[in-house]
Amino acid sequence: MSLWLPVLSALLISLLGGLYVIGAFRRRRSKEPPLDKGHIPWLGHALDFRNNPVEFLQKMQRKHGDIFTVELGGYYITFVMDPLSFRSIEKEARSKLDASLFNKQFVERAFGYHYLENERKIQEVGNKHLMGDGLVVMMQALMKNLQNLILYSAGTVEDHKKWQQDGLLHYSNNILFRAGYLSLFGNETVKRMGSKEKAEEFDWVHSEELFNEFRKYDSLFPNLVYAMLPLKGKLEAERLKRLFWNVLSFKKIMQKDNVSRWIIDHLQLRQEQGMAEYMQARYMFLLLWGSQGNTGPASFWLLLFLMKHPEALKAVKEEVDKVLQETNQEVKPGGPLINLTRDMLMKTPILDSAVEETLRLASAPVLIRAVMQDMDFKIADGKEYALRKGDRVAIFPYIAVQMDPEIHPEPHRFKYDRFLNPDGTKKADFYKNGKKVKYFTMPWGLGISMCPGRFFAMNEMKQIVFLMLVYFDFELVNAEEDIPPIDQSRWGIGVIHPTHDIQFRYRLRF
Repeated sequence: MSLWLPVLSALLISLLGGLYVIGAFRRRRSKEPPLDKGHIPWLGHALDFRNNPVEFLQKMQRKHGDIFTVELGGYYITFVMDPLSFRSIEKEARSKLDASLFNKQFVERAFGYHYLENERKIQEVGNKHLMGDGLVVMMQALMKNLQNLILYSAGTVEDHKKWQQDGLLHYSNNILFRAGYLSLFGNETVKRMGSKEKAEEFDWVHSEELFNEFRKYDSLFPNLVYAMLPLKGKLEAERLKRLFWNVLSFKKIMQKDNVSRWIIDHLQLRQEQGMAEYMQARYMFLLLWGSQGNTGPASFWLLLFLMKHPEALKAVKEEVDKVLQETNQEVKPGGPLINLTRDMLMKTPILDSAVEETLRLASAPVLIRAVMQDMDFKIADGKEYALRKGDRVAIFPYIAVQMDPEIHPEPHRFKYDRFLNPDGTKKADFYKNGKKVKYFTMPWGLGISMCPGRFFAMNEMKQIVFLMLVYFDFELVNAEEDIPPIDQSRWGIGVIHPTHDIQFRYRLRF
C-alpha cells in the first residue's frame, strides 16, 4: 500500500491539475457577468455555438440579459449584446482589450503567416492605397478587368442576344475573384506570351483555374478556422495553401505587369524587415483571401435581393442610367467601354443604401478582443462588471444590432431605401431606448480594427451591379423560387453563404 500511495497521489494531483486547466473549478466572482459553462468540461457550449450561434446567443440573452460569459472550447468569452455599450469596447486601450491577439491566432491557423513585431505599423503604411488617390487607381484597374471578364464571357455566344444561364453565386464569386486577382496581382506580360491576345487569353484561363482552387479552400475554411477539419481535409488544405504560396511568391508576382502598388508596397516593406520570401507569399495569400473571400457572396445577395424586389431593381437601374447619361456615355454595339469613375459611384445614394441593406442582412462576423488584464467594464445602463485577464470579450452584431427590430423595423425584410432619408440623402440616425445608436450596422468591425479594405470591397460590389445593369438584362430563371437558407457553418466568419446556388440568366442589352 505504501508503494501505491505516491502513485495515487500523483494521479490525483494530475487529475485535479487537468480539471483546473480546463476550467472545471471556475466560479463567478463578485461583479463578474453571469457565467454559463455548459455541461461538458472544456468544450462548454462550443457545439451549440458552432451549430447555430444565432439561436444559442439569443437563448443566452433571454436567460442572462445583455452581458454574459460562456465557455467555448476552453475559452471564456463575455458577449456584450447591447449596442449602446459598444463604445466602451471601442475606446478601451489595447493594453486592456486587444484585437490583435485573436487576429494573430486566426491568420496563423488559416494562412500559416506569423506577424512581425511591428506588423501594425507596416500594415498602416501599406494600406494607404486603400483610400484616397490610391483607391482610385485600384478601382480603375478593377473596372477594366471586370468589364473585360463579363463581356468576354458574353462574347463566347454567337448570338449576343441569346440568354445565358449560370448559378448566381458561382457567377458573382467567379467574376469578382478573377477581376480582383488580376487587378491586385497583375497580368501576364506580352513579352513572355508573344502577343497581347495570348497574354489576355492566359489571364482568363489562369484566373479561372485559380478560382476553382480558391473555392475548394474556401469550402474548407469554416472547419479550418474552428480546428475541426478531419485528416483528409487537413491534407487538402495544406495542398491548397502550398499551391497559393507558390503562385503568390515574390518572384512570380514581380514577373507580371500591372501589379497593384498596394501589393508591391507590402512586399517591399516586409523585405526591408528581413522577412523570408516564403513568409511573404503567405501574407500575399492572406491579402488575396481578405480582399476576395467575402465580396463574391455579398454581391450574390445584393443581386438576388434586387431581382427578388422589382421596385428596388427599377430604382437602382434608373439611378445608374441617370449617372451614365450625365457623363454623356452610351453603351452601343462596337462602341467603347464605359469609363466608370469614382465620382460616378459617389452619385448613387440608392445603390449605396441597397448595398448597406444587403450587408445588414448578410454580414455576420464575430468581433473579439482579448482581455489583457483584470479590469472593470461599464455598460450603457451604468452597471459595472469585472472582466478577468485571459478571457475574451465578443460582439455578434448580426443579433445585437442588425436584426434588432427597435433599431431596424421589420429586420428580416429587405428594404432597399432603409438607409435613405425622405429627401434622398444618406440616413444615419437610428435609435434604441430613445438613444442614438452609433453602430447601426457593423459589417467591417469596430474602431481601429475595422477592415482596412472596406472601401475597396464596397466599390467592388457597386461596380459589378453598375456594370451588370449597364450591359445586361438579367433575371431569375424561376422568379417564384424561395431565397436559399443560410449555410450554418459560415456564421461568425464574415458574409454568410446560401446552402445552395440559385439560377439566373442574362443577355447583352445591345
